[in-house]
Parts: sequence; structure tokens; C-alpha cells
Amino acid sequence: MSLLRRLVLALAFVTAGLLPVAAMPMLLVDRDTLQVLYAEEAGQPWHPASLTKLMTAYVAFEEIAKGTITLDTPVTVSKAAFNLAPAKSGLAVGASVSMKDALYILIVKSANDIAMAIAETIAGDEPRFVAKMNDVAQRMGLTATNFANSHGLHNPAQVTSARDMAILSLYIEQSFPSYMPMFSTGVVRLGKTRLESQNGLLKGLSGAVGMKTGYICASGLNLVGSIDRNGRRLMAVVLGGSSGRERNERAAELLLKGLSGAAQPTGQSVLNLANAVGRPPVDMRPNICGKDAATYVKAREAAFPMGLKDQPSYLNDQVALREYTAVDLGRIRTGIPIPRPRPAHTPMFAEAPAVADISLETTLRPSLASTGGSSSVPFPRPRPAFMQ
Repeated sequence: MSLLRRLVLALAFVTAGLLPVAAMPMLLVDRDTLQVLYAEEAGQPWHPASLTKLMTAYVAFEEIAKGTITLDTPVTVSKAAFNLAPAKSGLAVGASVSMKDALYILIVKSANDIAMAIAETIAGDEPRFVAKMNDVAQRMGLTATNFANSHGLHNPAQVTSARDMAILSLYIEQSFPSYMPMFSTGVVRLGKTRLESQNGLLKGLSGAVGMKTGYICASGLNLVGSIDRNGRRLMAVVLGGSSGRERNERAAELLLKGLSGAAQPTGQSVLNLANAVGRPPVDMRPNICGKDAATYVKAREAAFPMGLKDQPSYLNDQVALREYTAVDLGRIRTGIPIPRPRPAHTPMFAEAPAVADISLETTLRPSLASTGGSSSVPFPRPRPAFMQ
């Protein structure tokens, strides 16, 4: 943040009668080299809100890879899941969708009921699923991160940092690239319901490819956004926005600066960024949802007016949103005997060759695997240089 912008923002806070908060955490990373192009308070502990669902999705992807579930496994909305606060899928208690459809709804709509339903499907209950989330966070070296639930609704113990969210997102892309279309999807249709992403980059910035938004009062508005354009692959993390406009515009600004060369490599890898371990997370509730929230937002608008009415915007492209159709399977009854014997199956084609089991050692670098081991090769790792 420039000195002039800091002064303008500080003056706005004084005028509004509010105490300044920690600088808005922001991070720009080259996804091919893992080089940091810009970082501001990237290690500051912060409440993740629905960025939590990036880890929920990762755990699901890992369980699918291990064979404990499949994309066809039914995910049923329990009463506990149904009773969570919005955002929600609109599914009734007892309704089911396939795991694949559940993951699309989780990522695109950021539905809290589906997050808990996925957790209960995989682990039997949410606490055991959260243990899996924290195990993965430890293996990834996310030293500022701790999860207390699968959805991101406020819990004081639910903490992360911009640095950790960037590394988690890189792990998703490098370990499970086949699922990346989920993150670039802008709309899920479920019956007559249209569930739309809050990621404004997807429809306003050409080349945007996801990944996830988040919002609770304690965090402000968060975003992990990626772009693929002109051979460059970048990722921006923005935490603590005062509005969806500010969050989306700041992320777009970072990405465009990276593409233009205005943001250059700092010589530091995102893996080596330090987290401010032990520092408490910033609580944005007074400024986002408190009695002075309107004044605070106006101060932030004065400091960063991009995207406001009659102001320029970084989100000027017209991009058609990718859509996906999910199916409500209704209530699935179990324990009902099949009325007649199934005929013996006669294969029509030769069996496919056996595929080696996917272990944690192949989805995470050995030095992060739960079984121990060591490796000097960083993972996520940069792409090798192309030799002509």
C-alpha cells in the first residue's frame, strides 16, 4: 500500500471516529514459479469464513483418491446441517445429492448445509471431519491455520492467513487438477433454483479461473482468485474487504498488476513467507457489522473508490459464466432388500489394468506425509522451465 493511500485511509478513519485496523492482508503469487509478486500482512492471522471450504473440498478430494468415497456417494442433508445459517443449498432435511454435485454446490454457492453434510458423509460427524482438516493443514505446513468447523461460520478458533490460503489453493490445483472446473463454475442449477457464485472476477475479468469467496462479520469479505492469461498463471488472496466491490476490485488490481509487470518477483517463495504465529486474529465485526459499519465502509470507499458508480473498474470484461446442473436425489431409503436376485454380470470388455493405490505420499510431498520421511523438494512445486 502506498504512503499516500495509507495517509488517506488513516485520515478517513480519524474523520469517521474509528480506530484503524491492521492493514488489509493481500498476496499475489505466480502459480508456476511460486514466487511472491506482492505481499502485505500475508502472515497476519485472520478468520477464513467460507475460505474454509477450500479445505473441506481438499479433504473430500483426498478421500475420493483413497477410495473411501466416490463421486457417486450420496450426501444427505441432516437436521443439524439444515439448521445452519445461510448460505444454504435450499435442499430439505433428508434430501440427497451425489458427492460430485455436493462439491459443486459447496464451491460455487458456498452452502454451509452442504459443507456439514459432506463432513458427516465422510467422517460420520463433523468433529472427526475437522480432525482430518487439521491433519491436512499440519501436513501442508499451514502454521497459522486451525479449523473448528467445516463451513466457516464464526468460531474464534477458526483461523488462517493469506499465506496459508494461497498454499492450500496451490495444493488443490497441483494435487487434484481434474477438479479445477468446479472452481471456475459460476452457476449451479438445482431444480428451479439458480445458485450463483459471489466471485465477481468470474464474470468481469477475462481468464479468471476461481477459486473461492468468504464472508462473516469477524473476517470481512475474503477472496482467493486465480487467472490464466497470456501464458501467465497468477493467484491473488485478499482478506478483510469492507464490501464485495472492494474485495473483487482489489483482487483484480493485484492480478492485472502481475500480468502487466507492474508487480515483479520479490525473490521470495510463498512457501517461505512467515506467518505471525501467536498474534491474535483481527476481529472485523465492529467495522463490518457494528453500529459504525456504514461510516467505516464510506471511509474505505474514499480510500479505494474503484468500481463505485461513475468510477473506473478493473472488472470491465463480459464473461459468460460456466454453469453446472445438479440433481436433487430426494430421500434415499436404505436397508431395503432387493426383491429379486441380480443376474450374473458378464463383462463385455477386457478389464482395465490395475491402478496403483493413491497414498498420502503421492498426493503430498514426502516431508509433509503423516508417515514421516524427508525431502528437499518443495511441494507445491514450480513448473519446470520449458526447453526448446
